[in-house]
Amino acid sequence: MPPDAAPATDTLGAALRHAARTAPGRPLLRMAEGEWTTAALDAQSDRVARGLRDLGVAPGDRVSVMLPNLPDFVVIWFALAKLGAVMAPVNTAFTGQGLVDAIHLVQSRVLIAHDSLAAQWRAARPALTQLTHVLVLGEAGAGEQAFAAVPRDARADDPPWPDVQAADLCLLLYTSGTTGRSKAVMLAHRFVLSQAAAFGQQLGLRADDVLYCPYPLFHLDASVLTVAPALVLGAVAAIGARFSVSRYWDEMRAFGATVFDFMGATLTLLYKQPPSPSDRDHRARLGWGVPMPGWADDFEQRFGCRLVEIYGSTEVGLIMAPTPGEARRTGSCGRIGPLWRAELHDADGFAVPVGASGELVVRPRAPDALMRGYWAMPDATLAALRDQWFHTGDVMRQDADGHFYFVGRTKDMVRRRGENISAAEVEQGLETHPAVQEAAVFGVPSELTEEEVMACVVLQPGAALAAADLATHARGAMARFMVPRYIRFMDALPRTPTDKVEKFRLAAEGVTADTVDTDSFQPPTTRP
Repeated sequence: MPPDAAPATDTLGAALRHAARTAPGRPLLRMAEGEWTTAALDAQSDRVARGLRDLGVAPGDRVSVMLPNLPDFVVIWFALAKLGAVMAPVNTAFTGQGLVDAIHLVQSRVLIAHDSLAAQWRAARPALTQLTHVLVLGEAGAGEQAFAAVPRDARADDPPWPDVQAADLCLLLYTSGTTGRSKAVMLAHRFVLSQAAAFGQQLGLRADDVLYCPYPLFHLDASVLTVAPALVLGAVAAIGARFSVSRYWDEMRAFGATVFDFMGATLTLLYKQPPSPSDRDHRARLGWGVPMPGWADDFEQRFGCRLVEIYGSTEVGLIMAPTPGEARRTGSCGRIGPLWRAELHDADGFAVPVGASGELVVRPRAPDALMRGYWAMPDATLAALRDQWFHTGDVMRQDADGHFYFVGRTKDMVRRRGENISAAEVEQGLETHPAVQEAAVFGVPSELTEEEVMACVVLQPGAALAAADLATHARGAMARFMVPRYIRFMDALPRTPTDKVEKFRLAAEGVTADTVDTDSFQPPTTRP
């Protein structure tokens, strides 16, 4: 390359090198352990890359990483990207056969793990026969190697870095596994960087923003939609150790966060905390995520920041968002972004008319704007990409102005007496009761064929509520056919580390001994 040519920034490693050369003192990563500039991350990831290369990690190799949120996680990702290798971050909740399956799936020969998770991966170690190296952050055991002891010094005969291309894979992210076995989504360098740029544009992010994410780095939100946008935009990625409702605003203040993301019950848990004089004592101007509660306006007024509902997934990234500055359209997650095409299809694959509900299907307008597929799962890939569209499994409707409205998951709909019921809508209706902290709704078999609606409900700490009273509230908050027949109160809902409710576990348990059948106190004439 001629000396005056523009540097290539179309891979993750090249983008970091460019940032380190042009703005070496700029903070890029902020965590509880401290702050790292672009130059520091570039130099540290170079050293780690040399050490991993000496262990035999080569372009195209998959490296499994099982770490909590630590600065090392980000350094390792950049190091592997520079080597042309692919990071496969493992969900830290995986254990037993699920952990074995995840590592076997991507055929990793190297596992980088934290000693705080040793009980999980050491129990699985005898079955992980393909592993040649286990590098441990912390105390290493027999047959393992301390990650800190891997040599990382530059040498005079240091070979050149691999010629990594934008189309090469840099990340394998596992799907959440809430509806079945986790799949490893193949994401290229170009996917990560184009997502980062489009994300910033769609949400109106700025170089002076501090992007806060308290969710695991093995999740799309923290890696592709926080660290990568900070790199591309010149902003700061502020990564929390984990989501904590009691520490949330304190951590936001400590990091100087201006933008945050939410998912699952995050907003509900924050909103239902007692009001405090410090509710507006922060710099946050924007929160993005899903789902958007009906009391979003009250949240904005109380906490002094704007909320926007978006749409995305591991396979497609973030592809919908409201136009910056436009008034909220209740229920809308915005318009499709510039890198994608979207349609709503019926069960036969035909586009539905404006205003009708259909499954969202997506096509890219640019290379690698979507995933490449699922690693080593050709049948699942073909099923998801049939008819040359990616099938999201999400049901939406679209208005005449091009705004999309989420209705529910194709697998998260309850079919009751001829009616398709959105579990999300029932959950939102139940959560309007002041004693309800959160709810999970799903279908259970009905003696009348199809399904009945069941709700698992967690109450606010110290609250008391009878199932009959909740059913009465539900009848005033939603259509009669949506009111749950079965209500089960629980201390907590089973969740993934990314805060998604594992409904398949609840559905497998079905109607339990502690479940209340509201038919026992509801006159049959009131049933639809």
